[in-house]
Amino acid sequence: MIGLIVNPVAGIGGPAGLAGSDGADVQRRAGERGARSRAAGRAAAALAVVAASRPDEHVVTAAGPMGEDAVRAAGLRPIVVWHQRSPTSPTDTTDAARALADVGVELVLFAGGDGTARDVAAGLPSSAVALGIPAGVKMYSPAFAVGPSAAGALAAAWLDERGLPTAEREVLDVDEEQLRRARVEPRLFGTLRVPYRAGRTQARKAATPADEQAAVRLAARGAATRLRPGIRYLLGPGGTMAEVARELGVEKTPLGVDVVLDGRVVVAGASEQELLAEVAHGPARAVVSIIGGQGFLLGRGNQQLSARVVEAIGDDPVMVVAPEQKLIDLGGRPLLVDTGDAGVDARLAGFAHVVTGPSTTSIYPVHAPENEGAVHAP
Repeated sequence: MIGLIVNPVAGIGGPAGLAGSDGADVQRRAGERGARSRAAGRAAAALAVVAASRPDEHVVTAAGPMGEDAVRAAGLRPIVVWHQRSPTSPTDTTDAARALADVGVELVLFAGGDGTARDVAAGLPSSAVALGIPAGVKMYSPAFAVGPSAAGALAAAWLDERGLPTAEREVLDVDEEQLRRARVEPRLFGTLRVPYRAGRTQARKAATPADEQAAVRLAARGAATRLRPGIRYLLGPGGTMAEVARELGVEKTPLGVDVVLDGRVVVAGASEQELLAEVAHGPARAVVSIIGGQGFLLGRGNQQLSARVVEAIGDDPVMVVAPEQKLIDLGGRPLLVDTGDAGVDARLAGFAHVVTGPSTTSIYPVHAPENEGAVHAP
């Protein structure tokens, strides 16, 4: 028996450029910027994989937007064991997890980010098995599948095989106010037992060691020398992009996406809607780095650079910048894209020319886990 919990506001702050979704004020501001949570849709996408082989499966869940709606959208049958308060709070997630465990759910799927993982872990006994469907802004924890379809495939395999090998994975989270000040210091809040199958779950985020900063600066210099007049460059979040901005002599929004044109910032901390407006004005290109340890280019922490933005840019939409060591540390695993749009992900898959220095690039494979049976990830 499997269960589902959806955080109905998970990820809403990403497209809005707010570096997170925690707190009623952030959620209100995100809504004012036109952002919507994609958690329910991604939960339904995961369950659709289960429904393909087990169309009569029942899923234990919480009422309405906390799970029931997604179960019905996937064509499966909900068994509602928890009715949340309105508006929902982190306590609802914890209480729902406890309710699912109390009725004997063997695998708890949850759609959200690191904050949701924390709340789920707080409600489950240590023996329980859970798996995250990535739908938040922050997903540093290795308790998530690489995408909704991968989560669904694991859940289907769990049911078909009456269990899978499991591994204890850390639940990490970052204080969002610290995050907005570019202080990325994930803290350990507990562990979750996660079903394991190679290629289905993501690794934890790895920080860039201090002794690699010189290599980061060289990669940033290489990117800066490749920028051309008249093109809007959408600089993604992260330390490498901060170094690119430093090379250009402009100020970078901590962990936001800034639009740079001809050596000046024209939009700082842009939302998805603002990026679409800028791209409509003329040629543009996104510039992103790699999430260390995980390998994600898009879909983790930079949801402003959405599938719609990538499509609007057109040909050759993304420049990838990273020190060579980040590629080596992946141990042969590919770079990953998870924009939520299978067509855009397929277009980005293949190989990327990664700028690693002023005169050096590396050609590295890019996979779209939502479009593949498996990828080589932990």
